[in-house]
Amino acid sequence: IFSMLKQNFTDLLRSLPKTNPFGERVTVVGATKTISQEDIAEAISFGLTDVGENKVQEFIQKYPYPPCNVHFIGHLQTNKVKYIIGKVCLIQSCDSVKLAEKISELTEKQGINQNILLEVNVGKEPQKSGFMPEDIFNAYDKIAKLPDITVKGIMTVLPDVNKINGDADVAPASNNQIRASDATASGANGEIASLCLQMREIYDKLRSIDDRIDTLSMGMSADYPIAVKYGSNMLRIGSYLFGKRHYNSGDNNV
Repeated sequence: IFSMLKQNFTDLLRSLPKTNPFGERVTVVGATKTISQEDIAEAISFGLTDVGENKVQEFIQKYPYPPCNVHFIGHLQTNKVKYIIGKVCLIQSCDSVKLAEKISELTEKQGINQNILLEVNVGKEPQKSGFMPEDIFNAYDKIAKLPDITVKGIMTVLPDVNKINGDADVAPASNNQIRASDATASGANGEIASLCLQMREIYDKLRSIDDRIDTLSMGMSADYPIAVKYGSNMLRIGSYLFGKRHYNSGDNNV
């Protein structure tokens, strides 16, 4: 149940950054995993314009959505592409050339175009999917040539700042909590800042060769202030807006 009062939610929404230091508008995507369609509609009525789903099964159950921009932000298997193409404004998690080829194959058959982001595993974490930073430009070269697919930018899931800090249950960060957040800082903030700068560098290089690129999706509830400070222009915010999630033991993908 969406328990927040309208004023509380709108205050939270307003507290999120509107622009980054590059003067770019920051788009807030509400990560709506486990959030009901009714609660999504309420959040939209409070001012949320974009939502993002992590699981294809949840997307199918909730579709069609109230009027908003719907993103797919979770891991996407090739055999699930058919359920979401043409129904989302942006697939943020294109993590392989094979997946891009499947998206292109299906969009070409349907006579539609699909916007995507290339997912970068900037922290080189073995448990995460995505292109390695050193491989992203070769991947872009291959994927940008595919028909009926448009690369709009890049996305990353930054390493868990709480795990770097050695604390698994830290509340979402705030601007006040992140002070020494430059690349020379020690510990978690320095590591995250360095990775954010690396992502911004990749983004700027891609943008210099493709003027359709306009999105750097980086930053979630625990790390969004530092992500914006170092160039993110799209945030995926869940628990900060909607509160702690409640999961069912039977939650599975399609």
